[in-house]
Amino acid sequence: IKGNTMAAFVGHSGAGKSTILNLIPRFFNCTEGDILIDNQSINKLKIHSLRKNISLVSQDTTLFDDTIRNNIAYSKPNATNEEIIEASKNSFCHEFIDKLPNKYESQLGENGVKLSGGEKQRLSIARAILKKTPIILLDEATSSLDSETENKIQQGLNFLTKNKTTIVIAHRLSTILNSEKIFVIDKGQLISEGTHKNLLETSQVYKNFYEKQLRRS
Repeated sequence: IKGNTMAAFVGHSGAGKSTILNLIPRFFNCTEGDILIDNQSINKLKIHSLRKNISLVSQDTTLFDDTIRNNIAYSKPNATNEEIIEASKNSFCHEFIDKLPNKYESQLGENGVKLSGGEKQRLSIARAILKKTPIILLDEATSSLDSETENKIQQGLNFLTKNKTTIVIAHRLSTILNSEKIFVIDKGQLISEGTHKNLLETSQVYKNFYEKQLRRS
């Protein structure tokens, strides 16, 4: 995958996309083969050194029973107030935080029980923006959100991924079309790779996946 570009993993549910994505920050290790970043095997890097260069925005946002400020600053504990607010504005969090009685000092409750799914997702994007890493992993989770929230999350993601090496599990058509390279995963195997246009002509699995997405949108 070329640096500073977006690549997408597509395939039907259970194909193995998230498993591949989770190998990159070494949530579990490869049992065979290798993953290289700038020609260095990730298995030879210290986990801390690897993960400080990666941001992950996944379907499950882990939040703590703490203030909104501390939840955002989790990715960069020494962040200034200005940096936290800037990340919040670029992820479209600031607008809902600003309406809360205690604003950034508001307590979230366990795992963010006081927030909607879309608000949690935007906080996760704010964290990733604040961390400023060269590699972004996105396990997109916008399918169950209303269109206005989805649009804001997409704008936040566009800001986050600009000029970054981004690997995304794609559920949205726009993400698929914006990707420089698409990898089609089926039953744990990479079965095709290429651009959207060329995969429509060469991969029946990809064509079926794409048509299914078209029907949803």
